[in-house]
Amino acid sequence: MAVALKRYAGSIAAALLILLVGAAMLVGWHRYNRDYAVTVEEDGSALTKVIAQRFAGASSLKVSELSGTIQSTAQDVRGFGWLKSDQVVKMPFSVDYFIDVSGIDAGDLEWNERTRTLIVNAPDVKPARPNIDEGSRTLVQTNGLFVTRKAGEELSRRTSLHAQGRAEKEARSPERMAQARDYGRAALGKLLGAPLGALGYGDARVIVTFPPERANRNREQWDVTTPINEVLANRQKAR
Repeated sequence: MAVALKRYAGSIAAALLILLVGAAMLVGWHRYNRDYAVTVEEDGSALTKVIAQRFAGASSLKVSELSGTIQSTAQDVRGFGWLKSDQVVKMPFSVDYFIDVSGIDAGDLEWNERTRTLIVNAPDVKPARPNIDEGSRTLVQTNGLFVTRKAGEELSRRTSLHAQGRAEKEARSPERMAQARDYGRAALGKLLGAPLGALGYGDARVIVTFPPERANRNREQWDVTTPINEVLANRQKAR
């Protein structure tokens, strides 16, 4: 019996290996056709078409955007300290703020029937990676007695890194995060307005809280008594 099982296990492992290799080859073939092979008409001429497409549902809700102009500076020293150069750059930037709505479930929603208030304990707003539009620079000022090509490349790299870091710091500052949370409250309230109206709660008030605000929250402040899933279940039974 043990010998037979061992023989079958070896056959199954070999079959799985063949399937995995075949799947990898198929994926590789699709990627090659998508990225490198020229798609042609029946007469052999190349055509304009969408080679590959992907459509996916969004799990994050964009709630606000920070935009403006950022100034970045960098310095470079070469030639044993003799060749010094610096660069100042100004360019537009933007940062999007999102709420991961896929992380909100029934346990994060609480209902107060007396005041017709829905409490949404949402995940915190998160800023995306800043988008620095280096192609739309409004100022590039480079100073130095003699700026070599490598020095110029290094200055450009450093100003880009400095701009990225400064934009991230600004986006995560307490003031900007507070503003983003205010926009997040409005966005989630609007998002929940339609389903609440469909359930007959069009006049309901929506209160959105974020983790920093819930750290010392007095639960009695909201007088929340019933989880929203129980409310919806009871409403379905009453129909």
